[in-house]
Amino acid sequence: MKYTVHIILDAEKDLFEIYDYIKKAGSPQNAKTIFSEIETACRNLSFNPEKGHYPPELQRIDVYDYREIHVKVYRILYEIIRSDVFIHCILDGRRNISEILQRRNLR
Repeated sequence: MKYTVHIILDAEKDLFEIYDYIKKAGSPQNAKTIFSEIETACRNLSFNPEKGHYPPELQRIDVYDYREIHVKVYRILYEIIRSDVFIHCILDGRRNISEILQRRNLR
């Protein structure tokens, strides 16, 4: 079964912020590479979204609606609803994820 992947506005904003941050840090080629790798990983969820695991921060509070995959240090959090995959956020795994999720009301 093929799924339809939707990148919600917050996740799209996350992706462009990551790109801008890396580019401004003096590495425009690396910014393009990371952008492309994240985009590809998101697209590939259309074939097998169950491959992701449950984020430990959400498991601790018994929330199993969301999964995640990783691209380098970045975490892509998404939800599967029937034949749709909704990408909610793309976050730097070195940041305090619990705090970010609270602000975004994923809890």
